[in-house]
Amino acid sequence: MPKNTALALRVDSRILHLRNHKVILDSDLAELYRVSVKRLNEQVKRNRERFPTDFLFRLTAKEFESLRSQNATSKRGGRRYLPYAFTEHGAIMAATILNSKRAIEMSVFVVRAFVRLRETMAANRKIAGKLQELETRLEKHDTAIQDIIDAIKELMAPEEPPRRKIGFQLPPAKKKK
Repeated sequence: MPKNTALALRVDSRILHLRNHKVILDSDLAELYRVSVKRLNEQVKRNRERFPTDFLFRLTAKEFESLRSQNATSKRGGRRYLPYAFTEHGAIMAATILNSKRAIEMSVFVVRAFVRLRETMAANRKIAGKLQELETRLEKHDTAIQDIIDAIKELMAPEEPPRRKIGFQLPPAKKKK
């Protein structure tokens, strides 16, 4: 597997879905940019005006606990503060404030990972729409086929011969002229 492909897959696997955003956590971004989480977060704090809420947000305790339980990480040691979550634009902005060669190189991979994720989601929505359309068509066809089968059965059912009437029968009444 080529180095760039392996790197792209490594970036893809770190993208999470939180609060209806695709994000990458500060610890993962710091590792990709080869800086410490402390340095990354210091730079974010110094340049807070570059990170509006659609670029960056801090996880809640509940979100962090949920992520930790999903990844089965230890509660001992670790972080003092809740992590930051960087959206695609926030990850790019982080590369510009770090201003290191590695951060700039890696930002390209981060952007491509977000783009691939967006394309995959769009394709999945399109496939889901087509499946729904097929299911609707099949339901209509099933109903039409069942109606045809019922009509054929009705036509194929043997006619019952007229029954002979039992008991006293009055002669037919004469018509008055």
